[in-house]
Amino acid sequence: MTIDIHFGDNLEVIQTFESGSINLIYVDPPFNTGRQQNLTTLRTVRDQDGDRVGFGGSSYRTEKLGSTSFDDVFDDFIGFLEPRLVEFRRVLTADGSLLLHLDQHESHYAKVLLDHLFGRDCFKNEIIWSYDFGGRSKRRWPAKHDTILWYTKDPDRYTFRYDDIDRIPYMAPDLVTKEKALRGKTPTDVWWQTIVPTNSKERTGYPTQKPIQILNQIVRVHSNPGDIVADFFAGSGTTGEAAALNERNCILVDNNEAAIQAMAKRLAEWSPSFHTCDDFGTGARS
Repeated sequence: MTIDIHFGDNLEVIQTFESGSINLIYVDPPFNTGRQQNLTTLRTVRDQDGDRVGFGGSSYRTEKLGSTSFDDVFDDFIGFLEPRLVEFRRVLTADGSLLLHLDQHESHYAKVLLDHLFGRDCFKNEIIWSYDFGGRSKRRWPAKHDTILWYTKDPDRYTFRYDDIDRIPYMAPDLVTKEKALRGKTPTDVWWQTIVPTNSKERTGYPTQKPIQILNQIVRVHSNPGDIVADFFAGSGTTGEAAALNERNCILVDNNEAAIQAMAKRLAEWSPSFHTCDDFGTGARS
């Protein structure tokens, strides 16, 4: 099992890969929210003169450890995305899949583009990741879901490991047999999963980090052990961890130094290899 981490522009990196060489691509590109994405890492220390009160009435002081940010603004997001989607399709194996993770700002535009590039018959699912955390607008319904578009390179030939799906509890267990209630049910195309909690050991401190449970499900169901999984907007490296935990090889690409540092720390136990723009190292384009 190998993990290759590339520091550079993902379009330049992917153009060095052989056609038909990657089994699964998951990407979580910037959502074009029009604002800067920020994450501040805090630590609380018990202090009788602190600025907050915790369990049992104890006082705590908040210390700022650092912050990470990036601009999530594109004049032409679809123009930015299209050449990358063309390359994603090229490098997928004949039975490969692409899962594109977006939110309500661009998902409908991307769906039209993907229908054109992959073919409408290659569209399999619009997966809704629904969560319930964060601020709540009083001027509109709070936006608390992301969209993951699943496309296959071939409409009839693709990997979907049904038996590896994580089952979930029935919402009305009294309406099914005891055996079914114990086994749980297969989730639908709406996945309920909280975001990574701020106090979780999983938290890396990188903005827009996605939960490992989401990527575990994607990697386990849409690829086979030993396959190559790629994430060309790798961020904190959640896809890499999911690939390693599920015995898949992984290619991770990002052009943000903070992302490379986060991945290096997070994936250290699997001894990843690192590449720069001058050494992409996976073969020439064919």
